[in-house]
Amino acid sequence: MLETVLTITSMQTPEEAQAFKTLNEEWIALIFAIEEEDQVILNNPVENIVNKGGDVLIARDGDSIVGCVALVPTGAGVFELSKMSVTPEVRGRGYGRRIIHAAINRARGLGATSLFLGSSTKLPNAVHLYESVGFKHVPVEQIGPMPYVRADVFMELKLK
Repeated sequence: MLETVLTITSMQTPEEAQAFKTLNEEWIALIFAIEEEDQVILNNPVENIVNKGGDVLIARDGDSIVGCVALVPTGAGVFELSKMSVTPEVRGRGYGRRIIHAAINRARGLGATSLFLGSSTKLPNAVHLYESVGFKHVPVEQIGPMPYVRADVFMELKLK
């Protein structure tokens, strides 16, 4: 089996923005429902993430976009780790872990002091992955209002 190289870079092109949207809509619609806040973020990630001081990371296996994650600034060095996705055909290869580590490093580069996320008990593999890289479960009140109905797991990672 040929070893492929996973590259993770900041979103640059309309094609990458579209892939970010498509990757997320696929998994969200499969398990949940696409919510208003999903549409706001996914329809214009440059305006709603990048221009506000955040970033969207795109993971490629060779030439194929296979994953993504967003770092959404919420103020005072706090960022939401959001919209993480890995295409079903490459799950189980450790790509999600590599994407999260890249996101944590990028968040530090953006001046983040902590990351938070909302996930779901319907996504046990994702929750386990977040736990394995150091995210701790917290009450929702500790991270502020969460705009997603599906979110019932709340986690935080202190970076300093």
